[in-house]
Amino acid sequence: METKFEIVPVPTRILTHHDDIVAAIVEYGGDKIGPDDVVCVAESVVAITQGGAKRSEDFKPGLLAKVLCRLFPSKGSISGWHSMQALIDAEGGMRVLIAVICGFAAKCVGVSGVFYRMAGEQARLIDDVTGTMPPYDKHIVYGPHNPGKVAEDITKGTGAFGAAIADVNDLKRSCVLGVSKGVDADEVAQILIDNPFGNGSQKTPVVVIKNYRRAR
Repeated sequence: METKFEIVPVPTRILTHHDDIVAAIVEYGGDKIGPDDVVCVAESVVAITQGGAKRSEDFKPGLLAKVLCRLFPSKGSISGWHSMQALIDAEGGMRVLIAVICGFAAKCVGVSGVFYRMAGEQARLIDDVTGTMPPYDKHIVYGPHNPGKVAEDITKGTGAFGAAIADVNDLKRSCVLGVSKGVDADEVAQILIDNPFGNGSQKTPVVVIKNYRRAR
């Protein structure tokens, strides 16, 4: 998508559970953020700073996880024993099982997406060990807690017009999980559709949409 907005990446060091996401953004990007800008942060980094990353060996996959994970495409985030167990731990085994049954039944009549609507928020947000940045490429990362509040905290801490917590990948899948007041989540998702984040060696998990308020 061609966009009229300038997007400025913010390089950081690798952020961990010892970091405060607002303080880190101010430290590394404070001079790049103006009062008309929107600060966007990759959801996996927010989750990591909240302590939402766990080593795969910390999970003990049960029979239910081993069976259910086989029903999902091999490249999916919950197609492994440990990531499925992570979902079961977060949302409950009965809820996940019922969601699988209902999802399968719905697909038989041409309705998709039922499983992800029923299985709970983490079904859409969990990143398996292949989906996150080093050194967290050996971890399973849950989705962030209360992304809307995090966005509000970032807005207040940086003096920006607004903030957004986004889940974006290189396959042009762009979803905004939480925004501060005055920010259009769907519009920001479209602005970020080409994935300006660099969660690997680039170390740019934060980007700034310049002059968002004036350009709208």
